[in-house]
Amino acid sequence: MLKKFDPCSMNLTEYLFFTGKGGVGKTSTACATAVALADQGEQIMLVSTDPASNLQDVFNTELDNKGVKIKEVPNLTVVNLNPEKAAAEYRENVIAPYAGRLPEAAINNMKEQLSGSCTVEIAAFSEFSKFITDEKMERKFDHIIFDTAPTGHTLRMLQLPSAWSNFIGENTHGASCLGQLSGLEDKKTLYGDAVDTLSNKTKTTLVLVSRPEAAPLKEAARASKELRDIGINNQMLIINGILKIHDDDISDSIYLKQKNALENTPGLLKNLETYEIPLRPYNVTGIRNVRAFLEKDDIVECSSANLNINKIFKLKDIVDDLYRNDKKVIFTMGKGGVGKTTIAAAIALGLSQKGVKVHLTTTDPAANLKSVLDKSCGITLSQVDEKKELEKYKTEVLNNARKTMDKSDMAYIEEDLRSPCTQEIAAFRAFAEIVEKSKDEVVVIDTAPTGHTLLLLDSTESYNREIKRSEGNIPQSVRELLPKLKNANDTEVIIVTLAEDTPVYESLRLESDLERAGIASRWWVINSSMYASDTTNNVLKAKASNEIPWIKKVNEISNGNFALIKWKAEEIKNEKLFDLLG
Repeated sequence: MLKKFDPCSMNLTEYLFFTGKGGVGKTSTACATAVALADQGEQIMLVSTDPASNLQDVFNTELDNKGVKIKEVPNLTVVNLNPEKAAAEYRENVIAPYAGRLPEAAINNMKEQLSGSCTVEIAAFSEFSKFITDEKMERKFDHIIFDTAPTGHTLRMLQLPSAWSNFIGENTHGASCLGQLSGLEDKKTLYGDAVDTLSNKTKTTLVLVSRPEAAPLKEAARASKELRDIGINNQMLIINGILKIHDDDISDSIYLKQKNALENTPGLLKNLETYEIPLRPYNVTGIRNVRAFLEKDDIVECSSANLNINKIFKLKDIVDDLYRNDKKVIFTMGKGGVGKTTIAAAIALGLSQKGVKVHLTTTDPAANLKSVLDKSCGITLSQVDEKKELEKYKTEVLNNARKTMDKSDMAYIEEDLRSPCTQEIAAFRAFAEIVEKSKDEVVVIDTAPTGHTLLLLDSTESYNREIKRSEGNIPQSVRELLPKLKNANDTEVIIVTLAEDTPVYESLRLESDLERAGIASRWWVINSSMYASDTTNNVLKAKASNEIPWIKKVNEISNGNFALIKWKAEEIKNEKLFDLLG
C-alpha cells in the first residue's frame, strides 16, 4: 500500500519541481502542496511556467510574473510566468541583430527555428532561473515550488557552451530547433548556477507526478532517467487519481486497470519514494478545494450545468464525412494517452467497411497496431521504426555538418539531434513514402507531425532555395508532401482529446500550431468520456458532471463538429472497434 502524500510531515528541500505528462495533476498537486505548507506558517512561493496554467482560476486572483500575495493564504506568493510571451520576447531579441542583414526568407527560417516547444521551455527556464539563483529569494522563502520542470534535453542544452553566433547563418543540415540557444552567452553563468542548484540534492527535489496508468508511468520513467543522466537524482514519485471505492462494473474495471498498471510500474520508478493521492472528481479551483485535495476524500461535488447541445456526433458520422469528401490522407492528432491509436484504427476500419482500400500506419513507439487490428481485417498495417529512421537521419545530418563545422560546433548538433523535433522530423520523412501511396489508397496516420515541424521543413526548404545551397537534405517526397497536406481537399486532421482541462488546452495549442502551417482541422473527438457512460459510482458520477464544461468548450471550438465516445471498460481491438463507431 502506498503512503499518503502529506507534505507537512515530510522533510522537504527548499526547491520543489513538479513534472509529469500533461493532465496528470501537476498543477493541482503543486498548488495543494504550496497551500498546505503556507497554512502551517512557512513562507512559500509558487511559480508556474505551464502554458496551460489555470492558476488564476485556482486562486481566483489576477496574477503576474512578479508575484502576488494570496489573500486567503497570507504566507503564499504566486507567480504566473507566461512562457509563450517570454518565448516571443526571446525570439525577437535573438533575431533583431540580423534584421536587414539577411534575406527575408532567412529571417523567416530563424523565426520558425525559434517557434518550437524547446524554445518555449528555454525561455521559461530563463525566466525562472532568477528564482533559484537569487540569494534574497532564498532568504525570504522557506520553499519555492515550481509547476512544470525543465526536461533533461533542455538542461543538457543549457550546459553546452553557447558561443556559436554563426550557427544559424551557417546551418545547412535542414530542420533544427537548435536556434533557441542563440544569444545565451551573457546568461551562461546564470544558467550554470541554476543547473547546479537543480542537481544539488540538499536544495532541490524533483517530484514526478503520474496517473495510475501505463502511459503516464512510462513517461515518468523516461523523465526520471533523462534527469538522472545529468545528475538530478533527488526524486520522488506521486501517483495521483487512485480510485478507492469501486461498486459498479465501470468502477470495478477502472480499479483493476489501475491495479495492473501499478503492479507493472517501470523498474526505474520502483526504487523511488512513492506516495498516493486519491481520485478527486471535482475541479481543483478555489481555496476550499485546493485545501481539500490532499486531505478530504468526501468532497463529491456535481456540476449543476446542463450540456444543452442539440447535436452530438458519433465517430461513424466523421467516417461518413471522410468517405463522402474522398479524403486521401487522415491524421489523428493529440497528446499521448488520449487514444489516438484506437481512434485511427476505428476510422480505418470504418472506411474499409465501405469498400475503401486503407493503409493504417503509426510512428508511436508505444503503439502496436497488430494488437489493435489483426491481419484478417483487410487493412494494410505498417509501423514506422522511429529509432531506425532517427539513426538514419542523424547519420545524414552529422555527415553533412562535419564538412563545415569543428568539434565544438558538433556538440551543438549532437545535442540538437536529441530533441523531440528531430525525432518527429525523422519519422515524418519516412511518412513521405507511405503517403505517396494515397494515390491508390486512403492513408490513415496515427501520430501526426505538429505544425511547427511542417513549417520547420517548409521554411528550411525555402531558405535553402533562397541562398542556393541546399544539399538535398529534404527529400523530394517531403517537398511534394507538404503541399498535399495543406490541401484541404486531400487531407483531414482529427484532433483527439479528453473532456478535461489540460488535454483540451493542449489540443488548442496543437490546432493553433496547425493553423500556422496552413493545415485546417474540422473534426474533434472527445474520447473515453465518463459523462457518456452509465456509471452509478458516486465519485465517477461527479467526475462525469465535471466533464460538461469541457464538452461545451470543445463544442464551441469545433463549431459543433465533434464526436463523443464513452469510456469503455474492455480492451478495444478488432471487432470491438465497431463499438467506437456506434
